Amino acid sequence: MGNSHSANMAASGETTDSSVRRRRVNKSETDTDTGSDLSPGEADHGADSRLEPDTEKPLLSGSYWLTRIVLLRCVAFIYLVAFCVAYNQNKQLIGEHGLMPCKSYLNNVKRYVGGKIGAAALAYTPTIIWFLDWSDMDTNLDVMALVGMALSLFVLVTGMANMVMMITLWVLYHSLVRWESQLLETGFLAIFLCPLWTLSQVPRRCPPSIICIWTFRWLIVRIMLGAGLIKIRGDKCWRELTCMDYHYETQPVPNPMSYYMHRSPWWFHRFETLSNHFIELIAPFFTFMGRRMCMINGALQILFQVVLILSGNLSFLNWLTIVPSVACFDDASLAFLFCSGGGAKRAVLKIQSEDASGRTIKPTKGMMIRRVVNISLGVLIGFLSVPVVTNLLSSRQVMNTSFDPLRIVNTYGAFGSITKERTEVIFQGTLSPDPKAPEAVWEEYQFYCKPGDVYRRPCFISPYHYRLDWLMWFAAFQTYEQSEWVIHIAGRLLSNDSSVLSLLQHNPFQGPDPPRWVRGEHFIYRFSQPGSSSAAEGKWWIRKRIGAYFPAVDLQGLRGYFQSRNWPHPHIPTQKH
Repeated sequence: MGNSHSANMAASGETTDSSVRRRRVNKSETDTDTGSDLSPGEADHGADSRLEPDTEKPLLSGSYWLTRIVLLRCVAFIYLVAFCVAYNQNKQLIGEHGLMPCKSYLNNVKRYVGGKIGAAALAYTPTIIWFLDWSDMDTNLDVMALVGMALSLFVLVTGMANMVMMITLWVLYHSLVRWESQLLETGFLAIFLCPLWTLSQVPRRCPPSIICIWTFRWLIVRIMLGAGLIKIRGDKCWRELTCMDYHYETQPVPNPMSYYMHRSPWWFHRFETLSNHFIELIAPFFTFMGRRMCMINGALQILFQVVLILSGNLSFLNWLTIVPSVACFDDASLAFLFCSGGGAKRAVLKIQSEDASGRTIKPTKGMMIRRVVNISLGVLIGFLSVPVVTNLLSSRQVMNTSFDPLRIVNTYGAFGSITKERTEVIFQGTLSPDPKAPEAVWEEYQFYCKPGDVYRRPCFISPYHYRLDWLMWFAAFQTYEQSEWVIHIAGRLLSNDSSVLSLLQHNPFQGPDPPRWVRGEHFIYRFSQPGSSSAAEGKWWIRKRIGAYFPAVDLQGLRGYFQSRNWPHPHIPTQKH
């Protein structure tokens, strides 16, 4: 599935019934496909303005000017959400006084690579934070997130970008969040959609490269095949068609639709599972079967992701997976998204008319350089795809990992195993001096979105993402020894730490006195049955206590635990009388 094969499939599969005229257009597109801008003044359509095409004339298939605009806007939207999440939560999570300070992590990496900030440190953790002033890490994190938000908002609103802007977005997000490989790979590919400097929706001297379009298609193929194969090789419930009996209830953060989807008839859950296997294991191969089949795959993938968005809060992951699916469509199929008299659509019509009449732009030195860049991109993606494809074919398939430090080409997969019961960790605090006293009153902390209060309706937040809520889902089927940061949270709650409390929806100790003790309780959660007495009482969930997740702790008892891990001991608030 290398890029040379992809290019051949594109050349053979994207022809239409109109013969001579289409061949002339395709020849013109091939001649200028890898062009580049030379200056801002050359970006706009510079051909003879006396020839005005009929704006009602349908666009021809096989070009990707409008596809590029849609792709850039989609990538910019995901970047905007991701940088917004980073701005609102990074300080509390990895900031100066965060749960897992990035300064401590970077110091550990620096010691590991020999005490120098060089190539080894950058290869291990690629981030521009290495070169910033560490005296105010929170400001560094905020500035990077705000710059990312501003740039992505510009691209989203205007539909214009250049390589400099997209490289900046990619570097900034790589510096802030290194584990979200899919966004990093998508953002990297988006760099090559754009001219170097020019800002124009339809830069005449930089037509969209078919190689770049195919790298996006190759991405959606790998995402879906990775997800499908890890399921077939993983939990036997995927082979028995029963996984959807559990998925809606046990997924990381359910939404209101999850409650009702969970109670669907058994035959509907079997149909869902079969549909999932078809879309993830069969439909991706449609990409290589010509224009129409490629578009069918794109439509199926987008529809599939929309269903997932409506039935659960999986961050912006499903929104992000829609992005490479857009590359399955050309200008003719996406024209309905643009106004008939709009500038972009009119410019594309004019380009197609000129190309059909043989009035193509003579290739310049800059356009030839861009052609070399595009070919180099195809070679790079093909080379980095070798271990990824090997992993896909392996019976020991590994999902969501990368074989290169920049995470340019990665492996993907989701829900290879399905938990059959939902467990939750509930933080509780008490003012009682004796946590074992029968009269001790334990009050619960509530997160923004993860299940807690059984009377609270599941939230709907996608594409936004509460990182701590998501991490608590993983912690619930581990132990606190495996997730030590849970104890770090408990220590912060004992001191009413404002940074950690900002990640929670409800703090039961908002008065002058913080809790004397905090504990973690372990519960099994199940959706209530619609129409049952529990549902009539307003309960969305029914829960049953398993036992203690971690025992009651106080600040004094945690002192040694924090010191052994080089965590700053939580500050004991000064009491005012």
